[in-house]
Amino acid sequence: MKFNHIAAAITLCVGASSAWAQKPAPRDEFYWLGQMNKATTVINSEEGLLDPAKVPRIAAGIVKVLQDGALPGGRRPSTVITFEPLLIRAAGQDVTLLHAGRSSQDMHATYRAAILKDDLLALAEQLNLTSATLVNLAERHSKTIVPNYTNGVAAQPNSYGHYLLGHAAGLERDAQRLREAYARIDRSAMGTTVLNGSSWPLNRLRMANYLGFAALVDNAYDAAQISSSEHPVEVAALVTAMALHVGSFIEDVMTQYAQPRPWILLQEGGGNTYVSSAMPQKRNPGLLNDTRRDASTSIALAMGPVIRAHNITPGMADAKDAKTHTDMVKSAIVFLQGFDKIMKGLVIHPERALEELNSDWTASQELADVLMHKYKIPFRAGHHFASEVVDYAKLNNIKPLDFPYSEAQRIFKMSVKDELANPELPMGEAEFKATLKPEIIVQNRKTVGGPQAIEMQRMLALAQQTIQAQSRWISSKKNFIDKAMNDLDRDFLRLSPP
Repeated sequence: MKFNHIAAAITLCVGASSAWAQKPAPRDEFYWLGQMNKATTVINSEEGLLDPAKVPRIAAGIVKVLQDGALPGGRRPSTVITFEPLLIRAAGQDVTLLHAGRSSQDMHATYRAAILKDDLLALAEQLNLTSATLVNLAERHSKTIVPNYTNGVAAQPNSYGHYLLGHAAGLERDAQRLREAYARIDRSAMGTTVLNGSSWPLNRLRMANYLGFAALVDNAYDAAQISSSEHPVEVAALVTAMALHVGSFIEDVMTQYAQPRPWILLQEGGGNTYVSSAMPQKRNPGLLNDTRRDASTSIALAMGPVIRAHNITPGMADAKDAKTHTDMVKSAIVFLQGFDKIMKGLVIHPERALEELNSDWTASQELADVLMHKYKIPFRAGHHFASEVVDYAKLNNIKPLDFPYSEAQRIFKMSVKDELANPELPMGEAEFKATLKPEIIVQNRKTVGGPQAIEMQRMLALAQQTIQAQSRWISSKKNFIDKAMNDLDRDFLRLSPP
């Protein structure tokens, strides 16, 4: 092949493989094996490890293999031993000079890490989109008062926005774990060969830079024998944490569907719900069911790396399959997309939520709290009084706002007569009634991180800031890889004479 033809072919190859382009080549094992061979050609030829006279034909052979692989139905082998014969056919035996100081061990470890990084950035994007939807919903419902539940039972009134920010905090920890996992995976194994390096003075750091890695795996044994099996296990734990968060939210919503008059439902239509084939009154929450199933599927897939990495000696290939790792991460993206759709389809009925609160005694603890901090009544004495009030109310079917003040006075005197010198209920009737109002309880919270307006404003602003910071982090990592791919293609193009 003549030099001008080589240049044209390399230019075509560069255009096809530019990272994050409009129609980029799939960033699969074949792609990364091509990038490794291009980087090796550039580095070794410039550092005296490869005869410059042999470079044009070697470079042309690499381009030919990559061009052929980009054609419809073209071969895209995923291992060194199946990729190399294509190089030999295109460039002759001299192309195997590139393999000096390399092994399928370090090359495969490198492309698994590179592919997993791409997968994690895609997951980070969806996690951030879903988190933004959650935080925006929290902002819209910062003043919506609803019941919250513990142990499956209505517990206390709360702002629905505050409840949602609690779930957003869980997703933010997932984002933190993702960034931490990414940093550990963002290390190049290239140049470590099998497990103890090479007698060839390979420039590992330059190779890492060309392949878009921020650092090196320091220990040559660790590179392909230990950390490479560890990466998917860590990502599996991350995927599991996300799935558990999503499943927990869905199950909380699902409890409402068992009620004849729920205060939260999915908007009908649009794939959110479907009708029963037999019972005309039913609107089954298909989106909830499907997303819960998808989250459970993800957890099942996440068990795979753990089981495959269990009880094997270092260097075994059991846990080293890029496709299964990608499938696991993609499954997490699917359930996060479902979660996003759920939040966009929720219909909250504040009046019905308040009605449920006022039909139960979820505000009863407030009686003990007010008696303690305002009137210095020991908490256990106040709790005893509130418990007696609830028992009497349930026995006589009395709702909180209808409870007779005179009966409260009687119960207080009876419940504390052996504990207090003055057994008179210190709060007046108006204060007693107000203490049982769910909206007043939420407004009067003083705890840092509570649902009161000033804390909601602070936490919403912080949540938005963390989402923006995560977006910047994703962009910076993509840009870093993008620049590395462009730099490599530029320098590989220069191997051809003008």
